[in-house]
Amino acid sequence: MADIQQDTPNPVRAGEELNTSALEAYLNIGPIAQVMQFPGGYSNLTYLLVCDKKQYVLRRPPVGAKAIKGGHDMGREFRVLSLLQGAGYAKIPRPVAYCDDESVIGCPFYVMERVPGVILRAQSAPKMGLSESTMRGLSEALVDTLVELHALPVQPDLAQLGKPDGYVQRQVEGWHKRYLAAQTDDLPAMTDLARYLTDNLPAQNPDVTLLHNDFKYDNVVLNSDLTQINAILDWEMCTIGDPLMDVGTSLSYWAEASDDPFRKSFNLTWLPGNLTRREFANRYAEQSGRDVSDILYYYVFGLFKNAVVIQQIYGRYKQGLTKDERFAGLLAGVQALSSVGVRAIETGKL
Repeated sequence: MADIQQDTPNPVRAGEELNTSALEAYLNIGPIAQVMQFPGGYSNLTYLLVCDKKQYVLRRPPVGAKAIKGGHDMGREFRVLSLLQGAGYAKIPRPVAYCDDESVIGCPFYVMERVPGVILRAQSAPKMGLSESTMRGLSEALVDTLVELHALPVQPDLAQLGKPDGYVQRQVEGWHKRYLAAQTDDLPAMTDLARYLTDNLPAQNPDVTLLHNDFKYDNVVLNSDLTQINAILDWEMCTIGDPLMDVGTSLSYWAEASDDPFRKSFNLTWLPGNLTRREFANRYAEQSGRDVSDILYYYVFGLFKNAVVIQQIYGRYKQGLTKDERFAGLLAGVQALSSVGVRAIETGKL
């Protein structure tokens, strides 16, 4: 197995630089010796701030994100981390500061302490020679960590994060509206998915838990020997609601070896040893005691939601709000995910 390295940041991309002197004055964490940028992700921008004695991570919205109503809420993500810290949940980075004064760096942002460890990226992990037993253990640990998160008591403070009544219906309607607002091309499969999700809404689930809503390999920090999860990252979409919505979102990222190249480019779940989507759902059911007989619906919703997110990013690129050339071909991703969703409906299979 190749050497396992900590998640490595790169030089900051052109047009996404930070005002270091303004940050120093606002944060009062001492001189910032270096600013680097983490390359992963297509949404919020993430930076490493290197100071004398500590390292911090700064998160800010992408350029042009103001056009997306309700998205990229840095204040909410900071609040979630603070509430989880207060609830005694240990698998998070410690929140440090939140700033909504756009005069500092031009947008809201928050800062947290860096959690040391390994983040497996879809682009680099296949080159590491990870064994089947390692991947099996990690994929099981992901499921078990999601079960653990869903078992966290929804205390009064955490309950303020969402409104569980009607949650699934609001999500379906909300993501459909976001798609229509960001739409650039006529994609019949997206219309088909929206209709299916609307016409087949499940009954209200009385089982209410904390939801991460973006739970996947590259949003967890692993220890150096890849045997346990040290922290969960990217809490922007955390809320309270039906736990199967969280499972469906994770499954929608969960590419298998026979899946198309686009889906496999976004996760490393297709590497030998990983659970299959069905095994993921079955293990979740066994560990949590929850009924997953309707998991297909939640899986299709996850595919639709991810397709909408990709469409929003592609829409920003088409409008010239970002020059990141990674986004130029993302329409193919919307087509791929929506086609997978339609096929899942037709076959009844994950």
